Parts: sequence; structure tokens; C-alpha cells
Amino acid sequence: MLRTRAFQAAVVLTVGMSATVTSTGIALAVDPPATTSSVAVNTDDRSLHLQGVLNARDGGGYRTTDGKTVRTGLVYRSGDLSKATDADLTELARRDVKVVDDLRTSYERAMSPDKPVAGAQENYDDIIGQAPPQVLASTLSAGTDLYRAFITAPGANDGFANVLRDIAYTDGAVLFHCTAGKDRTGWTNAVLLTILGVDRDTVTYDYLLSNYYRGASEGDMLNGVTASALDSAFDQVNQSYGSFDDYVHEGLKLTDADIAALKAKLLA
Repeated sequence: MLRTRAFQAAVVLTVGMSATVTSTGIALAVDPPATTSSVAVNTDDRSLHLQGVLNARDGGGYRTTDGKTVRTGLVYRSGDLSKATDADLTELARRDVKVVDDLRTSYERAMSPDKPVAGAQENYDDIIGQAPPQVLASTLSAGTDLYRAFITAPGANDGFANVLRDIAYTDGAVLFHCTAGKDRTGWTNAVLLTILGVDRDTVTYDYLLSNYYRGASEGDMLNGVTASALDSAFDQVNQSYGSFDDYVHEGLKLTDADIAALKAKLLA
């Protein structure tokens, strides 16, 4: 059974695909962001090396503030799967992807439907379809209004929470994606890593890797991301809920058992 929140977007959410797709993958035009001492493990090559899927990479591999490591091979993040090759789909199945969570609007899905991964359940969680029209109109620039809507838009909390529960309770790996794998997907992984105890600098490092894997320069919000956008989402969390912990419990409505399940599965 498909879980879906099929709300019609008021505008088409499209993002540029300026990174070059070649026979060996995506040609990267920029350097990765600078690391901090806390970033540590498994950050040299996070790419899944898919041919037709942009920004496909492992969401784990980081150290937490208490010295644990976020396991790799259980959480993947990417752009949409509409141009996935047969080899890409085979690779995702080989990596034991059991759930694909699509965060796009119904319009985006209709325009560029995912190619299915064998053996994986597809779930649909429209994050911004119920956002105010002025927010939807700003989606191309992917600025602070969009990121604040990740916390305030009707349905957004439910969508993000559904992905996190899928990660916690799926026997296998989960892949989540939007269109470019950088904004809705970026906030999802930022929330996940923060829940797991990864420090903010490292969370920002992971978020900014979208510029590297999409070949986007600093400030190019059409093709890439900027730290100020991520900061605005965290700021909205504090404005709306008072703290990140209250956002998780009151906004996302994750229980202590949900959080414990995430940590049991993902931390080593």
C-alpha cells in the first residue's frame, strides 16, 4: 500500500540540473566544503555513483558528539529516480533499499515519475503542497521562506516524521528524495543527524555537500544550497517550538520509542 499525501502544488517546483551527467557519473565543478575535526569518518566518497540520479549518496558515516558513528548502508538520499538507469536500479536493490520515500508534490511526480526499485515500497509524502502560494512561488530560489515552510506548512511535519519512522522501523535501507535531493531532502537528513547526536557543524557539512555533488557554486540556489537557508530552518524550529527537542516531540510527534529505535538501528 502506498502512503500518499497527494496535494496539488500551485506552481511547478523545478530545479536546475546543471551538473553534467557522464558515462562515469556526475561531473563535479566545485570542491567539497571544508571539514571540521568532528566530521571524521567515511566522508571521502559518499556517492552511490549512479548514472542517472543526481546527488545520490549515503546519509550516514558521521560521528556523534558522544563518540558513536552513524552507520552507513542504511540511509540514502538523492534526487528523483525518473532518469535512473537499469544499472542504477540494480545497484539500489543490491544495497537492500526496501523503502523509497518521495517528498515531491503530486505535480512533480506526474511530470517525472520515479522508476521503481525492485522489492522496494514507494511512499509519497508531499512536504510543501499545502504551503502558502507565496512560498510555492519562491521554490525556484530555495531561500529562507521555503526552509521556514518546512516547519510551518500544513502537512510538512507529518511528511518528515513519516520518513524518520520508515528509517527506524524498516528492515533494510531507506532512500528518501525530492527533485534535486538538496532542499527537502537536505532538511530531512539534517533533522535525522541532529536527532542522532551529530553536531551542527557536521550537519551543515553534509548539507553543503549538495553543492559538490551537483556542481553548484556558492550562492547558486537554483542548483545548490547555502548555509543561511539551513540556518533559517533551525531558527524557525526555535521560533515555533522553543527548541529542537520540542520540535521533534511536539512538531514531528516522534515518541521516545521512535527516537530509541532510530538510535538503535543507526548508531554503532
